[in-house]
Amino acid sequence: MPRTRALSNHARAVLAALLEAGERWSHGYELCRLADVKSGTLYPLLIRLEAQGYLEAEWQQPAEGGRPPRHAYRLTQSGVQLARDNPPEGKVARRGLREATS
Repeated sequence: MPRTRALSNHARAVLAALLEAGERWSHGYELCRLADVKSGTLYPLLIRLEAQGYLEAEWQQPAEGGRPPRHAYRLTQSGVQLARDNPPEGKVARRGLREATS
């Protein structure tokens, strides 16, 4: 689905974290930490990216009992291309990618 607006730095940072994860599923808490984004910004962004076909999402059952299911996310092929075409800029990019690779 073609985009008509430029991506925010937060969106770029989240996409970079998901791109770094590859095929592995990522949870919201992890994405908040890696992209340095608050949950009130992250979850609407994830919902929009999924609706536009850039992410796939699924509910995952917990590994241990007594915990609720968690929503997990990963990029689709079009999401991978979007992330590659829109790398993060500035301080967020350096910090997020450094933490993602350490």
